[in-house]
Amino acid sequence: MNESILIKVIAQMHCDFSTKFGIPRQSGLVKALKGTVVFAPEYRNPDAVRGLEGFSHIWLVWQFSEAVREGWSPMVRPPRMGGNTRMGVFATRSPFRPNAIGLSSVKLDRVEFSPTLGPVLHVSGADLMDGTPILDIKPYLPGVDSHPEAVGGFADQFQGYALEVDFPEELLRCIPENRREALMGVLAQDPRPSYQHDPERQYGLSFAGFDVRFRVRDGVLSVCEVVPLT
Repeated sequence: MNESILIKVIAQMHCDFSTKFGIPRQSGLVKALKGTVVFAPEYRNPDAVRGLEGFSHIWLVWQFSEAVREGWSPMVRPPRMGGNTRMGVFATRSPFRPNAIGLSSVKLDRVEFSPTLGPVLHVSGADLMDGTPILDIKPYLPGVDSHPEAVGGFADQFQGYALEVDFPEELLRCIPENRREALMGVLAQDPRPSYQHDPERQYGLSFAGFDVRFRVRDGVLSVCEVVPLT
């Protein structure tokens, strides 16, 4: 059996997250998040996406490019469990895996054909950082990929978790109108590391060219400041 294989990067994600802090922990949690998938020059052949526009959702196979490291651990600490409980790496979606590969189901809004970039995929609900390498794209097939009766193990207990967001109107107006819904959704998902609960600590989230600074107390996330990134 081969111990290694060659995988090519076929595309990159472009979106509003310049760092990994604050990215939703799963795809589909914030449906208003928009992004584009731009193919590498070698794969900009329109024939490669022929028929894709007929699908409402696609699978993105990608690399956790900020989590690549030597070695691996059989146990990880899922963030939603407070960062102290250990689970088997293959029972989680942790980025720290033997192979740093992610899998996301996203909505395909449209396929654009650019004269310079070739086919560009416009997607919603992605949980990727700007510049994330895309390794493969496959259509989502609802007849076989959807399992309404499925059991989610320990992750089921965290379904529906969300913070109340207090975003003063004068600060919200600093954010472009077409980014506000997505940003509110991201903040409601609680961007903090789950082991940090200091109500006086101020956090900074880089989103759409802004540093959004906030605190969390008693289940309410309060935005304190919005500063343009330079």
